[in-house]
Amino acid sequence: MRHYGQMTLRTKALLVHLFTASGAVFAMLAMLEAVEQKWDMMFLWLVVAFAVDGVDGPLARRYDVKRNAGEFDGVLLDLIIDYLTYVFVPAYALFKSGLMPGWTGWFAIIVITFTSALYFADTRMKTKDYSFSGFPGCWNMVVLVLFALTPNFYVMVLLIAALAIAMFFPVKFVHPVRTERWRTLTLPMALAWTWFAGWAAWVDFDPQSMAHWGLVVTSIYLLCAGAVQQIMFGKDG
Repeated sequence: MRHYGQMTLRTKALLVHLFTASGAVFAMLAMLEAVEQKWDMMFLWLVVAFAVDGVDGPLARRYDVKRNAGEFDGVLLDLIIDYLTYVFVPAYALFKSGLMPGWTGWFAIIVITFTSALYFADTRMKTKDYSFSGFPGCWNMVVLVLFALTPNFYVMVLLIAALAIAMFFPVKFVHPVRTERWRTLTLPMALAWTWFAGWAAWVDFDPQSMAHWGLVVTSIYLLCAGAVQQIMFGKDG
């Protein structure tokens, strides 16, 4: 009976790895839509990948994948898929969509891909309270909001530059699941952002959609909550 229980736990751990790996498939589906410039469908697949990324971490910890299926490195697998879905596909979309014409588009894809590659390899990206140290390269969220709001491209240049610099400054950004402080608010905000993102993509970023306001409110919270905590409770608080 004990042996059966161990096998069952190992099977569950392996299934978590397979679930995480499905994000690579969703990344490819998003990329195929991006090549066809079907931005609404591209973002829908990225939202699905974002949801998978939000669920697989708690599952990995619950079934202790490092111990029960340690031949696969779950952290490395997650980082590979995150780079595709958080960085590579959104950067391509920003460049090809025409939102940032001429040199601004080149600036965006070079800065986003280069700085994110360095950040994803940085062993100091997590703080003691499991927040992120520096902007965590969530360009999928940033680019989706840019598609929804379509600000002036100079505003986009300044935003991308500021966030790229913020990746390497010791400013906290909350992890919706793992940062315990304010989690009862942060987690619903992250879920709401996912809902509004899917809604905005579903209606092809119709400027009349109320999803845009939801994206603005939830994005501001998720962007600023960690820094506010750091001001209120200190760097290690």
